[in-house]
Amino acid sequence: MPRPSTPLLSMRRIRECALDIIDEAGLEALSMRKLAERLGVRAASLYNYVPNKDELLQDIANSVMDEVDVSGFDTDWVTGLTVWARSYRAALAEHPNLVPLLASGPARREAALRRADAVHGGLVNAGWPQRYATMIGASVKYLVIGGAMGSFAGGFPADAELYEERFPNLERAHLLPRHAAEIDSASFELALQAFVEGLRSRHAELTGGAGDS
Repeated sequence: MPRPSTPLLSMRRIRECALDIIDEAGLEALSMRKLAERLGVRAASLYNYVPNKDELLQDIANSVMDEVDVSGFDTDWVTGLTVWARSYRAALAEHPNLVPLLASGPARREAALRRADAVHGGLVNAGWPQRYATMIGASVKYLVIGGAMGSFAGGFPADAELYEERFPNLERAHLLPRHAAEIDSASFELALQAFVEGLRSRHAELTGGAGDS
């Protein structure tokens, strides 16, 4: 029998298949045995590419973080911050079940550390003190991770009678789930805008009004 023209396995195929399982059923659903079954191979074959599940998860997280855009810091810190935050949120929104792993920090993931380095460097080069640069990076993470952990608007029951007597100030809350994606996105943008506007003022105080660059 002739050999196949392409290998049955590759690291990219393993990663994509594992991410599909996580997207479908969560982090706990992924096992090397289940992954091997999905790929149609023996579990032992996977260990030629990745030593264990933990290393595979780190590789997957690294590939997701590789989608986050920090190039805006080449323009100015405000552009860098907003582009970073939006692309960070978009990357997590594609894979919400991966958020608990990403929330734990960059660990030794190359892509995450490169982005943390670019963000910190971009802020410091724009005149932010090291301590502030660290706190700004942490604050954006809180904003993005918090938004990615779940939908605010989608968490309200769509039952008008529930609110009528007991919660009169929430009389329209039953409508929120219908517009969850729109409200959640707009809320993130509102928080990001308010955050950046506040930082503009603080930056001017620290740099003597040197501007945003």
